[in-house]
Amino acid sequence: MQSARSGRSGIAGAAAGLIELWALAGGAVLALVMLMNVVSVGLSMAGSSFPGDFELTEIGVAVAAFAFLPYVQLMDGNVSADIFTQAAGPRLLALFRSLACAVALMFAALLLWKMYDGMLSQREYGYETAILQFPIWLGFVPAVVSLGLLVVAAGMTLAEALRDLARGHE
Repeated sequence: MQSARSGRSGIAGAAAGLIELWALAGGAVLALVMLMNVVSVGLSMAGSSFPGDFELTEIGVAVAAFAFLPYVQLMDGNVSADIFTQAAGPRLLALFRSLACAVALMFAALLLWKMYDGMLSQREYGYETAILQFPIWLGFVPAVVSLGLLVVAAGMTLAEALRDLARGHE
């Protein structure tokens, strides 16, 4: 598996390393959610229950999904339709990649702004989960961090794509 830090040094390398660690933390959260669900099913089969398991599953899966976004952007892992660009030359491909990275940066910034606003609203109104009484706004914190890292990743990939475009290759 290629590291996010490959070919990056200095601040970009440090940011890539942080993004990689954040994605691994998201994977750990997802593993814990899976373990909790196994325990929940086992308890259910034994006639007991795990109160709030679905609330923790919702929050955990959301946290994990958001944690993976910056890494996917940094590794150029987003879905693309290569069938339309098979005959394109390196310069055109670099142009398309630059445009895609610019759009990703704009959407990441928009999502960060709106998620932060949503977090503040949830905190202001004091919404909690029904069973565990867990403050919902706390689930927004890792999502906001993830989106902040997504902005960084999109900015890095845009800079790399523009550099490739200026050089005339992918």
